[in-house]
Amino acid sequence: MCGIFGLLFSSPCSTSFVVDAALTGLRRLEYRGYDSSGVAWGEPGLELELELEREEATTRPHTDLFGKGTRVVKAEGNISQLEKALELYLSQENDRERKVACVSAIAHTRWATHGVPSTLNSHPQVSNPQADFAVVHNGIITNYRALKEFLISQGEHFVSETDTEVIPKLCKYIHERSTTPLSFKELVSQVVRELEGAFALLFKSNYYPGELVGCKCGSPLLLGIKTNDDDDLEVSMPSPTSRKMMEVEQGGVGLGVGGDKQSPREFYFASDASAIIEHTKRVVVMEDNDLVHLKDGGYSVYSLQTKRERQTEKGKAALTETNRVLQTLEIGVEQIMKGGYDHFMQKEIHEQPEALIETMRGRLLLHGDTDLESPGMSAQSLQRVKSLSARSSSEYSEDRLPFIKLGGLEEYLENIVRSRRLIFIACGTSFHACVAARQLVEELTCLPVTLELASDLLDRNPPLFRDDTCFFVSQSGETADTLKALNYAKSKGSLCIGITNTVGSSISRETDCGVHVNAGCEIGVASTKAYTCQIVVIVMIALKLSEDSLKRSKRCEEIMNDLLELPNLVRQVLQEEDKIKDLAEELAKEKSLLAFGRGYNYATALELALKVKELSYMHSEGILAGELKHGPLALIDEHMPAVVIATRDSLREKMWSTIQQLLARKGRLILLVSKDDSDMSDYFSSAKSRLIQVPTVTDCLQTIVNIIPFQLLSYHLTVLRGFNVDQPRNLAKSVTVE
Repeated sequence: MCGIFGLLFSSPCSTSFVVDAALTGLRRLEYRGYDSSGVAWGEPGLELELELEREEATTRPHTDLFGKGTRVVKAEGNISQLEKALELYLSQENDRERKVACVSAIAHTRWATHGVPSTLNSHPQVSNPQADFAVVHNGIITNYRALKEFLISQGEHFVSETDTEVIPKLCKYIHERSTTPLSFKELVSQVVRELEGAFALLFKSNYYPGELVGCKCGSPLLLGIKTNDDDDLEVSMPSPTSRKMMEVEQGGVGLGVGGDKQSPREFYFASDASAIIEHTKRVVVMEDNDLVHLKDGGYSVYSLQTKRERQTEKGKAALTETNRVLQTLEIGVEQIMKGGYDHFMQKEIHEQPEALIETMRGRLLLHGDTDLESPGMSAQSLQRVKSLSARSSSEYSEDRLPFIKLGGLEEYLENIVRSRRLIFIACGTSFHACVAARQLVEELTCLPVTLELASDLLDRNPPLFRDDTCFFVSQSGETADTLKALNYAKSKGSLCIGITNTVGSSISRETDCGVHVNAGCEIGVASTKAYTCQIVVIVMIALKLSEDSLKRSKRCEEIMNDLLELPNLVRQVLQEEDKIKDLAEELAKEKSLLAFGRGYNYATALELALKVKELSYMHSEGILAGELKHGPLALIDEHMPAVVIATRDSLREKMWSTIQQLLARKGRLILLVSKDDSDMSDYFSSAKSRLIQVPTVTDCLQTIVNIIPFQLLSYHLTVLRGFNVDQPRNLAKSVTVE
C-alpha cells in the first residue's frame, strides 16, 4: 500500500540531486498503489527566506510549502504532479543547485485510509507550519482518536483528516515539555510507545539536523547502506537447496554503531527493495519494534520495549541496542525495469517460463546428479526443460528418475505428514493458487485439506490445534490479514509454514519453516508469475510429502516429468498472444463476463474473473460449473459472454454437458480446450463458439497452462479500455493494512 522512501547523504550534494533521488525512489514504489505523494528535505542552517502561511501555500496548485529548514512539497495525483510542484517550488526559490554538506529527505506515496486523497491529507505530515517535525507513515494508528483528543485539549490544531498527523504533533508536544534534553532516538521511542496499531515510520526534524530515525511495527521497512568501498564488497549467499528460505547470510557483519565514520555514506530507507536496489544491494531488513538512528555518518539499531515488556519488565530500558545482519539483495536492477515491454504486467506474463524454471531450480532433480547442493538444476534437467522434444518416463533409467528436494522443509517433513489436517491460509490471488493445488495435496498426502481466507479466519477465530499444519501463502510476505492469521495460529501451537516470494519478509521470518517461491520481482499490482509459481511450489510440497508412497509413485513420476516440460508449454501459449488480443477487441465494450470451471480449473475461473475485474473494471464472476443450475444459469443469454474451461481431464464429460446446457440457452461462449481434443474442437466450433486451444499436460498442472491466455486477455482488455494496467485504481500491490 503506502510507500516510504528516505535518504541521508553524508557527502556534499545539491538540492536538485536530493529531490531527484527522492522522486526516483517514489517511482520505484508506485506499483504499491497510491493517490497522492510528497517529499520533505533540507536542514536548518540552509534556510530559505520563505515566510508563507498555510493559506498562501495552498494557493499554489497541488502543493503545501512550509517554513524554514525542512521544506515540504506535496501533491494529489500521480508522481508527475509532485514533480511539477517541485519544479515550480525550486525555480521560484532558486534553490536547485544549493549544496549542503549533509542532507536528509523523507518521501511518501499515500494510499488513502483516513481522509480523502488530497494535498492536506498526503504525507509527510508535519507538526506545525515550520515543519519542526515531519513524518511519513505506512500502516494504521488504531488509537489516533484518543491521542488527537488529548493533543487538541493541549492546544494543538489539526489540519488533516489522517491518523498520521498525531505523530509529528506528539513529537512536538513531548519535545516542548521535556525537562531534560532528549536525543532524537529517545524522543521517537517515547512517541512510538504511545502508538497502537501496525506501522512503519520515518522521522525528520529541524531540531536534529543531519539525522533520520526509522522504526517498524508490523509494516515493512528496509535500510540500505552504501559506502565508497561497496564495489569491493562480496557477500556470498548460501545455496537455496541447503537452507531454509528464512535464513540469511550472516557474513559476520552486525549493526552496532556504524563503523568508519570517515568514509562518506549514503543511507536509504524504503518499504521495498525495489527502491533501494539501484543504489546498493546491502540492506538490513528491520524487524518488529526495531528503531534505526542515522547520525554523523553512522547508524545504530535499537530494540523498542514492547507493551507487554513495559507491563512485566518495568525496570527494562525503553531502548536496547541490538544487532541485525547485513544482507545482500539478489535481485538486479533489470528486474525493476520494463525491459522493452509496454507495461510491467506484460513483461511479467512473458517472464513466466523463466520464473517457473527458477522456482524448480535446485528442487526438481535427477537421481545421480553429482551436485545436489548447487543452487541450480542439474545440466541434464535444464536441458530437458529447454527442449521441446516429446518426452516420457521411459527416457529415464531407474537410477535417473526425478525427485524433489526442499531444504526449507526437510526438518519438519515427519511432523507435516503426521498432521491432523493441512490448512492453507491466504488472500486474493494467493488463495486461488491454494484452490488450484488443493486437490493434488489431498490426493498425494491422504490428509484433509482446508482452505481459509485469512480475513474470514480472523473473523471466526476457529479452533486450531497443535497437530495442525498451517501454510501461509503470500506474494509479498507482508499481507496484513495473513500475518494476523499467522500470529493466531502460532498462539494455538500449530506448525506454521511460509510460502512467499520475498526473502526476509515478515511471514518468512515468523513461520517455523517454508519455501521461497523464487518468481522474481513482481511490480504490476495484478499478480501473474507469482501465481503460477506458487502453484508449482505447492505441487512440489505435495510430491515431497508423498515420496515414500509406492502406491502413488507412478503418479508422482508423471507429475515431475511434466513439471520439467511445463516452461516450454507456457512458451507455446505465449506465442498465441495475437489471437488473444483479437478476442479482447471483441470483448472490450462488454460490461460483464462469466467464467465456468470445475475441479482443478475452478481456480482458473476464479483467477480469470479477479484479473478482469481488478484491471479492466469489467464485472466478472468465476463460477463452479457444478453450481450452474443453482442460480447462474439465469444470467445466460445471447448477449452475456461466458468463458468455459474444458481442457482434457477426468471432468471433461461433465464440462461437455455444461457447454451443451449453455448453448441451449443461446449462450455466447468462449471455450478453452486442449489442442489434442479434436472431438470437442470440431463439435463446438460448428456451434459458433470462440475456441482457445492450449497444450495438454497432467491435470494438476493444466491450470497453470490454462491461466496464461486469460492473463493476456485481462491485460489487453485493460489496454483497450484505456486503463492503467500496472496500477489499477483503489488497489495496492502489498496490502499491509486490514
